[in-house]
Amino acid sequence: MQDTINAAYFKPITPDPAIWNDWYAVARSQDLQPGVLIPVRVLETDLVLWRSEENQLCAWEDRCPHRSVRLSQGQIVNDTVICSYHGLVYNTEGRCIKAPAHPNYRPPKQACVRAYSVQEQYGLVFVCLGEPQQPIPNFLEWDDPNYRRFSTGPHFCQSNGFRAIENFLDVAHFSFVHYGILGDPDKPEVEDYEVTTTDQGVWLHDIRYWQPDPDGTGNGAIVTYDYWALRPLVACLRKTMPNGHHLNILYFVTPITEESFVGWMCLTFDFADAINEAEATAFQEKVFAQDGTNLESHYPKRLPLDGNLEFHLPCDRGSLAYRQWLKKLGVTYGTLPKISPL
Repeated sequence: MQDTINAAYFKPITPDPAIWNDWYAVARSQDLQPGVLIPVRVLETDLVLWRSEENQLCAWEDRCPHRSVRLSQGQIVNDTVICSYHGLVYNTEGRCIKAPAHPNYRPPKQACVRAYSVQEQYGLVFVCLGEPQQPIPNFLEWDDPNYRRFSTGPHFCQSNGFRAIENFLDVAHFSFVHYGILGDPDKPEVEDYEVTTTDQGVWLHDIRYWQPDPDGTGNGAIVTYDYWALRPLVACLRKTMPNGHHLNILYFVTPITEESFVGWMCLTFDFADAINEAEATAFQEKVFAQDGTNLESHYPKRLPLDGNLEFHLPCDRGSLAYRQWLKKLGVTYGTLPKISPL
């Protein structure tokens, strides 16, 4: 019985290397101040984040290895985490260095918290539960002085993460889900576009679409979108305005479970100087809320990679290429098994 429990607990939640070995945004850097323990959840794994006075980031399993209570319930004192249950003290390496019940006791080697890779970028904290195979995706415009920048999130949603990426890559819903903002029901046409798939991901290029106010000037116009699916759960877009200005979004989807996620967006743009960060953030949150209503209504929630469960329109060629790419990567987590036609 004990072997069964241990096998169930310590077995990775997904065997998919493309999922397990990638980076996921889990918190805002500004929220991770010294002295604060932040519990987060990714891939059905509970973690606790904290920052030392020397600015060392720690991402640990949210579990005291002594009696398995949550370390996030404890406190930070002198750059150590003190468990709330028996007062066991853990240093920044995750090793137990003190057991108050036994002042002269030397904790054994296994008295160590499981630690994970952690990094900061774009004002966000990223963790990897496995062995990172690639760096966090590069966002060239983030450090370009010609662009204004900000990030939004966390955006929680009871939906599948791959469904969220597909929604991000899709412009056909703009006229109906975001009408009056990103589209108009009277002008829903999606012009033909190209899709290119490489080992680096999927590129949807030169998608032309009419929008009522693409750049904040109050004038409707045709804009051009380019999308990239960079990782199974990371995508970006570049919107080109008629006047040559650009909006760029790097979208990180962090799977909490196979049917829930939290989204984070990094945005840069070189227009509309009058728009402040608060207004831009409010706009993105409004758009995300509109998307969330539809995302949470998917049935089934998980993404079908095979079979005839869903039919497809010509404008879905980007979505189809994304599904084929996921299949090629061997992704099974959060997807449906092959469904035979009726």
